[in-house]
Amino acid sequence: MSNIESQLSEGISAAFKDIFSLNVPSDKISLQPTRKDFEGTHTLVVFPFLKETRQKPEDLGTQIGDYLIKHSRIVSAFNVVKGFLNLTISDEFWLTQLQQVNRLKTYGDLPSNGQKVMVEFSSPNTNKPLHLGHLRNNFLGDSVSKILAAAGYDVMKVNLVNDRGIHICKSMLAYKKFGEGETPETSGIKGDHLIGKYYVKFDQEYKKEMLELIEEGMDQEEAKKKAPLMLEAQTMLQKWEDGDDETVALWKKMNGWVYKGFDASYKTMGIDFDKIYHESETYLLGKDIVDEGIKKNIFFKKEDNSTWIDLRGEKMDEKLVLRGDGTSVYITQDIGTCDYKHNDFPFDKSVYVVGNEQDYHFKVLFKIMEKLERPYAGGLYHLSYGMVDLPSGKMKSREGTVVDADDLMQEMFDTAEKQTRELGKIEGLSETEAQNLYRTLGLGALKYFLLKVDPKKRMLFNPQESIEFQGHTGPFIQYTHARISAILRRAEGLGVETEFDTSKVDSLHPRELEIISKLVTFPEVVREAAESYSPAFIANFVYEVAKEYNGFYQEVQIFGEEDKEKMKMRVALSASVAKVIRKGMSLLGIEVPERM
Repeated sequence: MSNIESQLSEGISAAFKDIFSLNVPSDKISLQPTRKDFEGTHTLVVFPFLKETRQKPEDLGTQIGDYLIKHSRIVSAFNVVKGFLNLTISDEFWLTQLQQVNRLKTYGDLPSNGQKVMVEFSSPNTNKPLHLGHLRNNFLGDSVSKILAAAGYDVMKVNLVNDRGIHICKSMLAYKKFGEGETPETSGIKGDHLIGKYYVKFDQEYKKEMLELIEEGMDQEEAKKKAPLMLEAQTMLQKWEDGDDETVALWKKMNGWVYKGFDASYKTMGIDFDKIYHESETYLLGKDIVDEGIKKNIFFKKEDNSTWIDLRGEKMDEKLVLRGDGTSVYITQDIGTCDYKHNDFPFDKSVYVVGNEQDYHFKVLFKIMEKLERPYAGGLYHLSYGMVDLPSGKMKSREGTVVDADDLMQEMFDTAEKQTRELGKIEGLSETEAQNLYRTLGLGALKYFLLKVDPKKRMLFNPQESIEFQGHTGPFIQYTHARISAILRRAEGLGVETEFDTSKVDSLHPRELEIISKLVTFPEVVREAAESYSPAFIANFVYEVAKEYNGFYQEVQIFGEEDKEKMKMRVALSASVAKVIRKGMSLLGIEVPERM
């Protein structure tokens, strides 16, 4: 609840007590924004209190309104429409709130809550480059981490890289057979792209072998298993698990190329991690916890010696947690990794940023950890997100199957350059400044478009629409910030300060009132975004602030205002809007330019 709402609720609670001897706690009083067609900013619905007060709706609203006018310093007027009490906050109060926003250097940051949270995201495979789906994952994980930190959590960002398994061996085998010593340096291909090329090569050759076996009379399922390349890949995996020197050396060399490629992609995205875990180091974890679960009768063994958990009572199914031969499945490793990560960073919450195709897996994992009575089990959370689609045929990668992250980011930079040049927004910028601007706009457009949608929703990413300077886009907000920065530079040149005397500003323009009433809710928006793990709250809030400011800019004079105190207040208002835009966009991982 914002400061204004808490003060109003306390005043309304006092009104019920003084007028009707009725005890209504302030936290039970719910206020909502006043509808645009009525005067006021906050509305109390009085219907729930009619029975206890024995009043008609209009009478009850009027009595509470009169009480607030008399006893509250912040309510200046009210009106009652049927059972709705619409309250108008005094201009003086809004001006005091604006001063606070203007003076606070870290506005939007909430005090520390003493809790630790780990956010795990990205989690790429080392057999292919990052793609469009990874972009939504990375941007979500990075933004949620920033929002949680602003909401008072101690945050640790981690990346669990999938660097082992049959899929990794497919790339290794294809490179060994067809690579002819090619390297990123000799080919001029980025390391992760080079390995991705051999993953595709394996698939092509494997399909050829399967077709040959099918033509010889083998059925499709058997051909999948008995194709020579697949058998060789399985042998290679066994050699890797046995620590064969040649296999491990090839694995290390190829992974090294991939990591160098990933690092370059992450740098372009503006993303980093506090710790990177590797599945090659964690895939054997969890077996001891399975033994613990058997002793506690949480798990049971079947006739083939495999270990299971029965979750049918929780409306799930039976789930395999260890094979009969003692080898792990994915859930075994995840069970072990939970404890492993908690030992590293004793978290209160652990957020997994993973696509919604894994919803059931995490439901099972969290239930297992709960049954194992892990103290952190209640803090495990799956930030499930939907797929990202592109308009048909747009920006396909060289393979023609997935949209490559590096290609897409470069396409965004190129589009930003084209748009910016056409609109003439680089006048006075050096070539280096212009190139930085294109990258800032391109990446900002991409991040904003992917983050403004609720994470749970499947979405269509339209590259052209995302880069527009008008509408619900990142560049619109970035341009608004650049516009305000120019205003603040002009104010500084004219010697206009952002400190003003609230008692000397006689009234507020409706546009000013609208902006200030939005700015004061920013800390509450940060809290809401953190609680729901949704950057969309921040993205949409910042857009609304930018839109309101542009309306103000069109209607209200700043430097043409003759009243000097009002001019200072409007400069302070502009500075506060810039501050909130800058902070809000930084929580999305987006930079805002000072000049355009």
